[in-house]
Amino acid sequence: MKAVITVLTEQVKYFYLLRRLSWYEVKSKNKMTYLGLGWELINPGIQIAIYWFIFGYGIRKGEGIDGDPFFQWMLAGIIVWFFFNPAIIESSKSIYQRVKMLSKMNFPMSLIPNMVIFSKFYSHIGLLLLVILILNISGYPISIYYLQLPLFIIATYLFIFALSLITSTLNTFIRDLQMLLQAVLRMLLYMTPILWATFSLPEWIQSMMKINPLYYLVEGYRAALLGKGWYFLANPGYSLYFWGVTLFLLIVGSSLHVKFRRRFIDFI
Repeated sequence: MKAVITVLTEQVKYFYLLRRLSWYEVKSKNKMTYLGLGWELINPGIQIAIYWFIFGYGIRKGEGIDGDPFFQWMLAGIIVWFFFNPAIIESSKSIYQRVKMLSKMNFPMSLIPNMVIFSKFYSHIGLLLLVILILNISGYPISIYYLQLPLFIIATYLFIFALSLITSTLNTFIRDLQMLLQAVLRMLLYMTPILWATFSLPEWIQSMMKINPLYYLVEGYRAALLGKGWYFLANPGYSLYFWGVTLFLLIVGSSLHVKFRRRFIDFI
């Protein structure tokens, strides 16, 4: 737990720097394009349209899921994926890609993966506001269940951060991990109830799929945005499981990061 306290203290102490570096990351990524930050919403929009056409019309033939139109159902869940996927991929290679920054600037190395995650968080909030607008226009007004949304936003961020501490540390030593991670993430998209529902599967398969923490986050967002109830209260055991996994990953990730960070420059 000492490593966890060290890493979290660094995030709080250098938050002002984290915010500045993450915003610079966003601007530098889009500075050579005409539409600039607009691409942070355009790219997900294009992917959503493709998934809607293939899964909503090609496979489901316009049928809804659990009483909701497929588009709104998918939209409320896929927003988690558009935060998780790029944040994990980019943060995992953040340390060895920024060796010059590490050697010239004096700040905790634990800020590096979090800087990338925070830069993706801006896009997530922007996309979330757009999704809320679309849902309100299409018959899903803001309800009292939105009060649980901040909880799931924080849960998503902490889960990504905990996982990124592990992957960014190991990736510095084992570059093959990045290729393996990308392959796993492609598979994970279809093992999470984002594009298809699991209701028709046997109970034991549904229980197995819930081992995936993303399942909890997607269903939590969906419950909040579509007004389906208090998900974390209706599933107390699953909530404890998710937070237990996140805490475990945070402990392992912090311990690995603190143990090896003095040797990052040597390995890079």
